[in-house]
Amino acid sequence: MSKRSEQRGRVTAALDQLRRHLGLALGAAASARQEAEADLAKLELERMIVRAGIERAGADEAIAERSRQPGMTDVVNWLHTVRGQFYADWAEGPNTLRELVGRAAPGAAGDPPGHWLGRVSTNPGTSVPELWRIGTSTVDSKTTGVAQTFDVAVPLLDESHLSITSAPKTRPTVDALVENLLMRVLSTFEPGAVRVHLWDVGQLTAVLPNLYPLSRTGALNVCDPTRLQDLLDELAGHIRRIHAHTMQGGHTSLRAMRLATGKRLEPWRIAVLFGNGEELQSERLRDLRRVASSALSAGISLILVDVPTTLGGSVENISLIDERRAISSMTGTDLVVSLDPPLPSSQVSMAATRLAEALIQKQGGPRSFADLLPGEFGQERSAHELRAPVGFYEGDPVEVVIGDASPHALIGGPSGSGKTNFLYALLGSLAARYSPDELALYLLDFKEGVSFAGLAPGRKDASWLPHARLVGVNVNTDREFGLALLRFLADELRRRSAAAKDHEVTNLADLREQDPHGHWPRIVAVIDEFQYLFAGRDTVTAQATSLLEDIARRGRSQGIHLVLASQDVAGIEAFWGKPAIFEQCTLRIAMPKARRVLSETNEAAVSAPRWHAVVNHDSGVSHGNQLAHVPDASTKDVFPKLQRQLWERFASNAEPRLFDGAISPLLEENDEFERLPTYTRPRILVGQTIGVRNDAHVVELSPTPGRNFAVLGTAIREALSIMDSCARSLAQQYVPGQVEFLVCNLVDRCQPSVDELCKKLAVEQHEVTTIAGPDLPGRLTEYAEQLSTVDKQRVLLLYGAEAALPALEAKAPGVLKSGLDHFRVLLKQGPGSGFHTIGWWRAIARLKDTLGFAGTDDIGAWAALDVQGSELSPFCAGQVVHWSPRPGRALFFDRTTHASPEVLIPFHHPDPEQVRP
Repeated sequence: MSKRSEQRGRVTAALDQLRRHLGLALGAAASARQEAEADLAKLELERMIVRAGIERAGADEAIAERSRQPGMTDVVNWLHTVRGQFYADWAEGPNTLRELVGRAAPGAAGDPPGHWLGRVSTNPGTSVPELWRIGTSTVDSKTTGVAQTFDVAVPLLDESHLSITSAPKTRPTVDALVENLLMRVLSTFEPGAVRVHLWDVGQLTAVLPNLYPLSRTGALNVCDPTRLQDLLDELAGHIRRIHAHTMQGGHTSLRAMRLATGKRLEPWRIAVLFGNGEELQSERLRDLRRVASSALSAGISLILVDVPTTLGGSVENISLIDERRAISSMTGTDLVVSLDPPLPSSQVSMAATRLAEALIQKQGGPRSFADLLPGEFGQERSAHELRAPVGFYEGDPVEVVIGDASPHALIGGPSGSGKTNFLYALLGSLAARYSPDELALYLLDFKEGVSFAGLAPGRKDASWLPHARLVGVNVNTDREFGLALLRFLADELRRRSAAAKDHEVTNLADLREQDPHGHWPRIVAVIDEFQYLFAGRDTVTAQATSLLEDIARRGRSQGIHLVLASQDVAGIEAFWGKPAIFEQCTLRIAMPKARRVLSETNEAAVSAPRWHAVVNHDSGVSHGNQLAHVPDASTKDVFPKLQRQLWERFASNAEPRLFDGAISPLLEENDEFERLPTYTRPRILVGQTIGVRNDAHVVELSPTPGRNFAVLGTAIREALSIMDSCARSLAQQYVPGQVEFLVCNLVDRCQPSVDELCKKLAVEQHEVTTIAGPDLPGRLTEYAEQLSTVDKQRVLLLYGAEAALPALEAKAPGVLKSGLDHFRVLLKQGPGSGFHTIGWWRAIARLKDTLGFAGTDDIGAWAALDVQGSELSPFCAGQVVHWSPRPGRALFFDRTTHASPEVLIPFHHPDPEQVRP
C-alpha cells in the first residue's frame, strides 16, 4: 500500500507542477496579447495622426477620442517630439531645397517669369531640367519658431506624368498652373522642340487661349472634345514609331538615345487632358493607361486634370485646396504649396507669338519646290530602295520610301485636293536624286487631261524628263493601254526573275551586285485615275486585276513598283475582292478630304489642311500618319525648270514614248514603218498598237490561202486611213516594178483621197492601175484567168466593195461564171499566186454575200470600225466578241496570230472632203 501511495503522490505532484507551468504560460500569453493590442492601438493612432497631419489631428474627433484612451498620450507626445526634433535638425532644409531646385530647374524651369517670359531659347534640347517650379511651401512657424520657405517643383519631361485634382471654383487656378508649366517648358528649349496637345472634355475652343498663337505652327494642337480616341491613337502610334526607332539603334528610350548621341532626335510631346471628374469610358481609359505606361520612354508626358484614374509609370499629384493653395506629392500632405500667381495674360500671348514667329523663321517660312531638291543631281543609288522628300512638317522634310518594306503606293484625293501637284513633287524629288540608270518611270494618266504630257518632248519645249520611258495621256477611253502597260511590267518581272534565278539571288540589290554590268534600274509605274482600268465587267478588267495582283505581290523583290492614284478609290469594285493588291500598297498618301485611302478608322485626311498630304508607310494605320505640306510643283515654270536641268544633265538618254489617246498617230513616225524594208515577206500596217512600244498591227501577206484583208464599217475617215496605211506600207517594201496596185473606188466621196493615194504611189514609181466600177467584173475575170502566168505581185485595193455586188452577180447569156465567181477564186487562190485583196465593206452582211457559203476563211484578217461585236463572231472563229464601237478606234483580228481581237488606232488621215487631187 505504501508503494502505491508513493506513486500516487508523485503523479499528483507532477500534475500540480504542470498546472503551475500552464498557468504561468497562459498568464504570459495574456500579458503579451494585451501588450500587442496596446502596441497595435498605438500604431493605428500613429497612422491616423500621420495621415491627417499633426497640426490637423487635434480637430479630428476620432483621433481625439483615441488619444484620450489610457497609454495613448505617449503616442501624441512622441510624434510631437519627433516632429520637433526633425525641424530642429532641419534648419538648413529650405536653403538646401532652394539650392536643389536651382540646380534641377535652371533658367525658365525655375526662375521668376520676368527673367524668361517672352524670350526665345536657343537650347536645342540636349540639356534638360529635372524639375519645373510650381510654387513655394512654408514650414509652420508654430513648430520651429521661424517661418521656413522653400521652392516646390515637379518632374515632367522624360521623368513623370502629372495628375491635377481641382477644388470647387478653381478652374482658373488650374489653367494658370498648367499655363505656367507649359510656358516654362516652351521657353526652356528652342522653338519646335516641344509640341503640346490640348484636350478638354467640355470645351471646343478657349482651352488655354493665350497659347493659341502657337497653333499656326503645329507646336500647339487643340483636339476635338469628341475625338479623344484620335489623340490617343496618335500618341500610341508615335510611341510605337519611336520605340521601333530607338530599339533599332540599341537604346531603351528616347532619352537614352539622346544621351548616347548628344542630339535631340524627336520633339517632346505634352498632352494636357482636362476632364470633369467623371471616369472615362472603359475603352478610352484602357487606351489612356496603355499610352501612359510607355509614354515617358518615347518623350511623351501627360498632364491630367480631373481625370480620375491610376496611370502606369511615374506620376506626381497636385490637389488644389482653394484658389491659391494645393497639396503636392512632392512635399507630402503636411505641407501646403502656395502656387505661383498666374502669368500676365497679355505677356503670355505676346510670348507665344514670339515663339511662333521664331519657329516660323527657324523653319524658313513656307518651303518651295526647290527645297525638295538635292544640291547635286543623280547621286543616290536605288539598289535597296528609293527615298525622297515630298513635303515638310514644321520645317522638317517628310520622306516617301519605296522599297521592299513599302513596295507600292496608293494615292487618293478628290478633285482640287492637290493630287497632281503631289505626283509632280514626288517625281521631281525622285528624278533629282536618282539618275536614269537608277530609276525608270512609266507614267499613265487616264483622265481627260495632259498631266504628264509635258514630261515628253513637245512643240513649245523640246526637253523631256530623262527618267521617263513611257508617257501616256488622255487614255480614259483606251483601257487597253493600261492593260498593255501591266503586260509589259509582267514581262519585265519575268525577265528579272529569270536573271535573278541565273545568278542565284532573290532580290534586285543582290542581282545588281552579281550582275554589275546589267541594266537593272528600279521601275516606278505611276497610273493616275487607275480605277478606269476596272470600269467595266469585261475581259480588260479581269486581265488587269490578275496582272496587277501578280505585279503587286512579286514586284517588290525585283524592283518594280506601282504608284496608283485616284480621285475616288471608294468606287473601285474590282479591288475590294482582291485584298492582295491593297495589302501590298503599304505606302498610302491621302490628300485632304480623301476617304478609304487610309485604314477604315483613320480619318486624318478629313481634317488635313489644303496643300497638305497625309503620308503613311504602315498600310494606312493611324499611328503611321505623317502630315506634310507639299510645295507648289505643278504650276508654270516650276517643274519645267528642273526638267530642263535634268535633260541637260542626262541628255544622252532616249526620249520617252508618248501615247496621247486624243491624237491620231502618224504612219511615218511609227517604228514598225521604219523597219519595213528589212522584212523578207511583205506585210501591211493596219494601225498603231495600243501598247508600250511605238509599234503597229501588221498583217503578213504570205503566199498562203486566206491572206486577204478586209475593212468593215461605215466610218469613212478611219476606213480610208487603214486602206491608205496598208497600201503605203506595202509600197515601202517593194522596188518599182515588183508590185502592181489595182485601185477601184466605188464610193464617190472617197475619190479625192483615193486619187491622192494613187499619186503618192506613182511618185514612188510603182505601177498603179485604176479600175472603173463598170469595168470591175471583166478585170476580175481577167486577173483570175492570169493567176498562174503573172510573175509579179498584184494588190487589189477595193473601196466600197459591196457596191460592186450587183454588177459582179450579173451573168451574160451563155457565160457559166459571173464576175463574183471569179472574185471568189481570186480571194481563195490569189494569195498563193501573189494576188492579195485589201477591201472595204461597209456592211457585214454584204461581205458574207461576197464570200458565199463557208467562205469566211478567205478573209484572214480584218479591222472592224462601227460594227457591233455580235456581228463579228463568224469572222472570229465563232468566239464571242466584246466590242462596242468608239471614234478613232478599230477592232483588229488576224486568225494566224491572234487568240482574240485587239483594239488598234488608225493612223492620221484627213477628212476626204478636205483632200484635193
